[in-house]
Amino acid sequence: MRVLMISKACVSQSYRTKVEYMNQLDPTVEVGLVVPPKWGSLDFEPREQDYTYPLFLTPIRLNGRNHFHFYPELGAIIRRYRPDLLHIDEEHYSTVTYQATRIATRLKIPSLFFTWQNIYKHYPWPFSAMEQEVFRQSLAAMAGNQEAKDVLRQKGFQKQIWVVPQFGTDVTLYQPLDKREIKKDWNMSGRFVIGYVGRLIEEKGLDDLWQASVPLLSQHPEAVLLLVGSGPWAEIIQKRAESVQLTSQLQIIPWVSTQKMPEIMNILDVLVLPSRTTSRWKEQFGRVLTEAMASEVAVIGSSSGEIPQVIGQAGLVVPEGSPTALFKALESLYDNAGLRFALGREGRQRVLHHYSQDVIAQETLKVYHHLMSERSTNDNG
Repeated sequence: MRVLMISKACVSQSYRTKVEYMNQLDPTVEVGLVVPPKWGSLDFEPREQDYTYPLFLTPIRLNGRNHFHFYPELGAIIRRYRPDLLHIDEEHYSTVTYQATRIATRLKIPSLFFTWQNIYKHYPWPFSAMEQEVFRQSLAAMAGNQEAKDVLRQKGFQKQIWVVPQFGTDVTLYQPLDKREIKKDWNMSGRFVIGYVGRLIEEKGLDDLWQASVPLLSQHPEAVLLLVGSGPWAEIIQKRAESVQLTSQLQIIPWVSTQKMPEIMNILDVLVLPSRTTSRWKEQFGRVLTEAMASEVAVIGSSSGEIPQVIGQAGLVVPEGSPTALFKALESLYDNAGLRFALGREGRQRVLHHYSQDVIAQETLKVYHHLMSERSTNDNG
């Protein structure tokens, strides 16, 4: 079986390990990859393993425009590779999904798409028309969470849907390291580090995180709040820290390379994802949670979207929008090193069993085999 996967996300080398695993795990399946040389400000990061499977590095139009981009050479690539199945790793309302689905239909190649969209939204024309065309022509869908599956059903998509996260966590990259040495390297020796990794925007619950952190930082001079990311809330939180004389206990790192991110995770004593649901967005997964858990770092998440399902019993979940509950959770982990370590170990085991890249690769291969077996049965019947 030959599968061609289209994914702009795979400009990141850590995401391409899923394709590598799929090609390694099942000798009866060859998975090729269509990926742009650049997405937004992120350049394609080469890996030696990229030469072990068919890789089509091809130009993209409207680079960085998330649901508007398309590949001018996609038709030629699909005709040349001639896959048995086209896996479009994009949302059902995206231009590229519409483009790829139409090409697949003309060439009589079955296709499936992927969605994270866990809030029902009605899109204006022409996106609504493209969405319905994708629904009609696609063989099946994959959803990153149960709520995204429910949204597809609500929109009228009645074909098969599998709930499988888009990518797993690379547990060879994210793993427990010598935290004492790494803290020393990052000038964090002796500090209790509360961490947040992601966009510094309001819906990520940074106001709640700041309110919850202030009493802990005030009571414990060795505690520090480390924010890794960029966005409008960087300046807001910096000013708030200045107003209460806590600037020495706030650190903001705007950007960290993929290679350095495992070190960042190992600096942390606890990672917090305090997301808040809005009318237009709620947390779809929270990949930083599984990266921290794989690094044996205790995690705290809010009740927004998929966060409680990702954490399970391997961390603490607090009601979203409650700084008081978040402070109590932080305080409990500060006071109880044994609990931190126990949750860290349990977190890594949860990732190994449910969210590692090889597990997600295996689940994706099962989808491919099911669809091809079912199609073969229908064709012969």
